[in-house]
Amino acid sequence: MYWRYLTRAARRCSVHTTSSRTVGWWDHVAPAAKDPINGVTEAFLADPSPFKINLGVGAYRDDKGRPVVLQCVREAEAKIAGSEFLTKMVEESVKLVYGKDSDVVKEGRSAGVQALSGTGACRLFAEFQRRFHPESHIYFPDPTWSKYVCSSSFGFLQVLVQFFQVVKCLSDNEIDVQISIFSVIEVQSCVLYSHHNIWRDAQIPERTYHYYDPDSKSLDFAALMDDIKNAPDSSFFLFHPSAHNPTGVDPTEEQWREISYQFKVKGHFPFFDMAYQGFASGDLDKDAQAIRIFLEDEHLIGCAQSYAKSMGLYGHRVGCLSILCVDSKQAAAIRSQIQQIARAMYGSPPVHGILLVETILSDPNLKSLWIDEVKIMADRIQRKRTTLRQNLEKLGSSLNWEHITNQLGMFCFSGLTPYQVDRLAKEFHIYMTQDGRISMAGVTTGNVNYLANAIHEVTRSEQETAKILCSISV
Repeated sequence: MYWRYLTRAARRCSVHTTSSRTVGWWDHVAPAAKDPINGVTEAFLADPSPFKINLGVGAYRDDKGRPVVLQCVREAEAKIAGSEFLTKMVEESVKLVYGKDSDVVKEGRSAGVQALSGTGACRLFAEFQRRFHPESHIYFPDPTWSKYVCSSSFGFLQVLVQFFQVVKCLSDNEIDVQISIFSVIEVQSCVLYSHHNIWRDAQIPERTYHYYDPDSKSLDFAALMDDIKNAPDSSFFLFHPSAHNPTGVDPTEEQWREISYQFKVKGHFPFFDMAYQGFASGDLDKDAQAIRIFLEDEHLIGCAQSYAKSMGLYGHRVGCLSILCVDSKQAAAIRSQIQQIARAMYGSPPVHGILLVETILSDPNLKSLWIDEVKIMADRIQRKRTTLRQNLEKLGSSLNWEHITNQLGMFCFSGLTPYQVDRLAKEFHIYMTQDGRISMAGVTTGNVNYLANAIHEVTRSEQETAKILCSISV
């Protein structure tokens, strides 16, 4: 009886102690900031307006705004029923990016693994970098996929300062004073996404290099080259080889050659994130030109590939990470290390999407069909760029909209301010990310006129305000 009493008391004490210890374990955890693209989609879905347009999601849509299942994917589905998992996907992916006749393929100098789309491939490489170059850091283009997203209740005032600077209404000193005033205002939220998050979670220090010039809405090549030259020797750099996200601005062939040469001089390592092969020009080989220039110059290269956009397999998360090596022996060693990292993270990727990609790339007829469909998608996006620009110019906009057709790929970096983006959402039911990035796949024959009129309206009012303020200051 006595021991039974002690046992019960001990149990009560144990429950009480355990309960007291577990209370408050997660009380300090605050909600994570919303992903900006998911936030755009949520706002779009909640809007009952029949005129609403979603320009946030970076996945292809047809001219009716509907998701597309490519014909090559439908035919691959019929072929893979009952198929066993093979290993050709990595091999075919390597051929796609480096060229089927390249020495890399013939000599087996590529260490490649299946990855969870491009994001997973980047994460694998970031962890590989941390393990084997723990003192290194990585340089990202400014901006990249994605960027800092900050919000402040003083957004409109900041927009006015930007307008003053553009139209030269204020002297440099006056602009500095205005900016210093805003610098003491508390920003409500500031979030960092995507490339930065991936390498940050791998504990790799991040830096940025100049890329986009917001004034000319084009590549800031001189500043980019200066950053490459001034970076410590043997630095890691991330590049978008084509259809840069979010700007749609790519270096020319000659500029890529200059970049490659300077990388040789400095001993830098280039890592390419290729999410949109084929979407820039409609030509898969042309969109891989940057990587092949580096290959010709005998660089060792890392590359993340994604089939989410180019094959319409966004939900399947199919990607590939490849690292070029000096020989097949080194490739085997590096492949084993990447596989070990992947096993610790997620074991192995889902097989269905991999079988689809493998079947399409290894079947000559399906691959040819896929190439044709990629060209159709790229051409539709380019036609919508042309139409949007023409409509804005017909409306008599005093702004220069050449950048709409100069940029390439899925996205148009419109130059719209956060305030203008907010107005488009509130007044016209048009949704995009705060940096003004337009997913051109969301522009259709049915909505392009409405979109142009809305953009003209939100930009015209601020142009007129700027003119009034300039006339007052004079």
